[in-house]
Amino acid sequence: MSKQAGSIRKWMLALLAGAAFIGHAYAAKDVVQVGDAVCTRCHDEGEAKPVLSIGQTRHGTMADKNAGTCTSCHGESPTHVSKPSDVTERPKPTVNFGPKSSTPIEERNQVCLNCHQGGQRTHWQTGPHAAANMECTSCHKIHSHEDPVRDRQTQPDVCFACHKEQRAQVMRPNHHPIPERKVVCVDCHNPHGSAGPKLMQRDSVVATCYTCHMEKRGPFVRSHQPVTEDCTICHTPHGSVNDNLLKQRAPFLCQQCHENQSHQQMVPNPEGPVSGAASFATKLIVGRGCLNCHTNIHGTNNPFDDTNSGRALRR
Repeated sequence: MSKQAGSIRKWMLALLAGAAFIGHAYAAKDVVQVGDAVCTRCHDEGEAKPVLSIGQTRHGTMADKNAGTCTSCHGESPTHVSKPSDVTERPKPTVNFGPKSSTPIEERNQVCLNCHQGGQRTHWQTGPHAAANMECTSCHKIHSHEDPVRDRQTQPDVCFACHKEQRAQVMRPNHHPIPERKVVCVDCHNPHGSAGPKLMQRDSVVATCYTCHMEKRGPFVRSHQPVTEDCTICHTPHGSVNDNLLKQRAPFLCQQCHENQSHQQMVPNPEGPVSGAASFATKLIVGRGCLNCHTNIHGTNNPFDDTNSGRALRR
């Protein structure tokens, strides 16, 4: 071997040794959080699952000392880190997530609640999602920097994966602008649990609706009782084939509470009062267009007297 070839060989060996040292140093470096090097030495950028992308989320930022580490969510997992010699397949972490997880759902969710308990998640344990044995990762993408359920453009699609009836309703001619993404699910609902019905953001349906429809709140001299009780008595909030999100069109919706036989406006009959079927037909004709006269359905400021009390008239 010539002197020149020997020099090249020594130079190449030194270069390979330096590369090996750098690679070893990188494998021992905490890539996401302090103490995660034991995980990132295997779960690196070549991992099939995008594990390292958690560094682009609030869970993986090294600037936040309160952010969790790999082991704070998955446990120490000693058998996963160092595979026992008597097994052929590496055991899963102590706490593992996903549809095929061997960890009880309560334990999986508790990992998240250790940091996220309180606030919007105060009522999680008593909510319908917890009762349905749903885990946090059913909706949230923890390692991904893009969490679809937290993005207003994609959030309804995540909810519609389970709530298919509501997906069909928002496609009806009259609907809240959910397909247009001007309104999304969390504007009305708190998926983590609520003290109100139907996971409402407020303690009642009407209080939640009033956050946008403030003109219906009043106060009015005369209030329409269903308005102060529950908006969904008359409206289908996600979508309807009727105008104004009504469950049925007038007069059929109104006649569920207001019997048409009791309408006081009668068609004049020159031959005198009529009775029986003719009287019923006459009243039905008059009561056909309730909103022609009763325009202030949600409440009216008409004075209290014998002629228009509680009639929701415009004057």
